[in-house]
Amino acid sequence: MRLYPEDELYKEMAFISYYFHWSEDDVLGLEHRQRRKWCSEISGINKELSPSKDKKEKSITEMKPASFTFG
Repeated sequence: MRLYPEDELYKEMAFISYYFHWSEDDVLGLEHRQRRKWCSEISGINKELSPSKDKKEKSITEMKPASFTFG
């Protein structure tokens, strides 16, 4: 059995929660296929609403993993 990468799960959860303001439990309750579909839908809406290349919202698939530093 192959598990879904944890960093990808958190990226999808953050993306959906940011745009839809859904709770952690709501997002975790989605099946993998549903989460990916919602991420795709949000990305499509962002592309349609932001035609300017200067201020374009990125698709979740274009986002790089965040790096955190603790000081």
